[in-house]
Amino acid sequence: MIRVLIFGATGYTGLELIRILSSHPEVIIAGGSSRQWQGQQASQALPFIRPDRDFPMVELEKLLANPQADLAFLALPHGESASLIRPLVKAGIKVIDLSADSRLHDPLVYEQWYGPHKDPAILSKVVYGLPEIHREEIRNASIVANPGCYPTTVILGLAPLVHRDDVDTSVAVVDSKSGVSGAGRGGKLGTSFCEIAESFAPYGVLNHRHIPEMEQELSQLKGQPVRVRFTPHLIPVTRGMVSTIYVPLKQEVTGETLRQACADHYRSEPFVKVLPGGTFPQTVHVRGSNMCHIAVEVDERTGWVVVMSALDNLVKGASGEAVQNMNIMMGLVETAGLTGFPLFP
Repeated sequence: MIRVLIFGATGYTGLELIRILSSHPEVIIAGGSSRQWQGQQASQALPFIRPDRDFPMVELEKLLANPQADLAFLALPHGESASLIRPLVKAGIKVIDLSADSRLHDPLVYEQWYGPHKDPAILSKVVYGLPEIHREEIRNASIVANPGCYPTTVILGLAPLVHRDDVDTSVAVVDSKSGVSGAGRGGKLGTSFCEIAESFAPYGVLNHRHIPEMEQELSQLKGQPVRVRFTPHLIPVTRGMVSTIYVPLKQEVTGETLRQACADHYRSEPFVKVLPGGTFPQTVHVRGSNMCHIAVEVDERTGWVVVMSALDNLVKGASGEAVQNMNIMMGLVETAGLTGFPLFP
């Protein structure tokens, strides 16, 4: 059995890791960090945990000082993971970082969007953990940066199109909607029930931190710079995310041709489904699952392609993708622990 640690076990991504790993056939959670619940068993904070899957909660520093495991998940706020990676790797432990601390390759770009990095030299050793794009690199990696939820929808949506001569993917316009769990579990006025329950609003307009991550990966795929005009919105649901992506055509092509290209691109991918024409992604169809649903249409009147992608921001957008990465890194069946149906309705 593979022994794993979860740093930040009681945030939403930590909780989702626990939910998924508790039914994983090859994994034992050896310990987790929690400021509030340190010194107690996880089941005292999380009553849904079965006795045979219980594990101790300890303070972060104690867990780092004696990390008895094969792999560590860093489900911590941005800025708190970077300083943990080097000592964990030195102890022979593979690392999957679910924060933004490892996603950008260029320290100067990181500093522009997040501020100074605590260990910039580590960035050159990290593999970006989107299996559908970097599977072979992930297989041999010691450090994997788990992608952001918004970038996962956008990169998976555009990846089959970036090399086509009939589609202009040099600039993409992205309109995204996300459930409130994407803002984290900490109490904030802007995500309290009374503030968001009957509201719907954009945020991070012009400067959302996921923009450089999307541009980094899409530019690498295309082999030339790609720019993303991205506007996210907060919607009053717990979990789920939809991105609608607009790119112009360079010459005539049918929606069926592009759908078939996407279907061919993802034919062997277990967690990406390309929908038939006239069928559009819905969050309820992916909620609780590690699936990403993609639809493609061509607006012949305006000459634009419309790509729509949906996923659960806590699963394929975070913890499920992290487990998928773990399976690849540890030589397990990639789908292990991730084949459950969505929570529908």
